[in-house]
Amino acid sequence: MAERATHRDRLRALEFEAFVAGAGGRLLHTATLLTGEPSQPPGAYVRAEALLRVALARTYADWDRLHGGDPYDRARRELALRFAREARRHQRPRGGLLDRLTPIERLVLVLRMYEEVGEEQTAALLGLPADRIRAVCARAVATLRTAGPRRGAAGVGRGAAGAGHGPGGSGRASAAGPASAPGGRGAP
Repeated sequence: MAERATHRDRLRALEFEAFVAGAGGRLLHTATLLTGEPSQPPGAYVRAEALLRVALARTYADWDRLHGGDPYDRARRELALRFAREARRHQRPRGGLLDRLTPIERLVLVLRMYEEVGEEQTAALLGLPADRIRAVCARAVATLRTAGPRRGAAGVGRGAAGAGHGPGGSGRASAAGPASAPGGRGAP
């Protein structure tokens, strides 16, 4: 019996390691966008890595309960919820384009534009009505439009930190507004 449990634990650990190897980079980039840490060498993203470490630990703890669910969705959910809880304690980052946003605007924009999470799914994840998500996203996009891009500023797009992953292939997410995200609606 103990041998069977040990084998199951090893299999679980191997599955999780494979998941982290495949999704860890993108999740770290998402955490970096959320925390607003400037571009640094690997291992120097203190807040983003701490946020990701907690999200991955919670995902691993629930690994057996995923029952065929998407572990990436679970890790992203943990990342978003942990950021939302801790946003008040963090100092506002300085200098980047996303730094002009409130923590909830940053969270919604990163989920909607970078992670391409649907409006309804974002609303369910954050426990807010879809209309509120739509309004927050539109306000965040409007804030970024009025601010205009600055040289060297970190943006929302996949290309902001050199991670051109995901569908679309261009490595950039449009700042044209919620209409550019799948399932989004045009900004007022």
